[in-house]
Amino acid sequence: MIDILKILAALASGYLLGSLNTAVIVGRLYGRDITSHGSGNAGLTNALRVLGKPAAALVLAGDIAKGVIACLIGLRLGVHVQSGDAGDCASLLAAGAGAVLGHNWPVYFQFKGGKGALTAVTVLFMLNWVMALICLGFFVIVVASTRYVSLGTLCATVLFAAISFVPAFGNALYFHVFALLMVLIIVFKHRANIGRLLSGTENKLAF
Repeated sequence: MIDILKILAALASGYLLGSLNTAVIVGRLYGRDITSHGSGNAGLTNALRVLGKPAAALVLAGDIAKGVIACLIGLRLGVHVQSGDAGDCASLLAAGAGAVLGHNWPVYFQFKGGKGALTAVTVLFMLNWVMALICLGFFVIVVASTRYVSLGTLCATVLFAAISFVPAFGNALYFHVFALLMVLIIVFKHRANIGRLLSGTENKLAF
């Protein structure tokens, strides 16, 4: 019972931290509503387009910080589960999932948030830096070759879910559930991008 309460506390803490949408906050500091400009998405890519590089750097730092802090809280709560030789920190996974959910649907901003990619990759680095580097490298390759950030994000997320089942990483059931949840969230939040990719109207990143 105590472990369940700790997992719920980790999830709630992660959600409340994730709800501190940095793009919206920085946009207000710049006197602009990020959700009313550009793509309307309250995330890093739109902040870069609408507010510029200095503002985007603040958004980047904020999104990384809240993911790290949420995961540290989950680690501190320390609910570990074991399945054979595989093991997971359930409270860490719950806090990470909460941070991504909060970023996408922030309670402080009428549940209008970003798409969760940056916060998700931060959480992934806190979970398993080797898997994170593999997915980040794949993301860079896809974006560099196609100039579609959304395509790179989707491909890297699917790769993450796929390699989470590789026995060498020692992941248990909770991690697999987390990975599949991330895929569902990222794909759902990028559904408009998927439509534009299929129709050939998606915006390309200018290097």
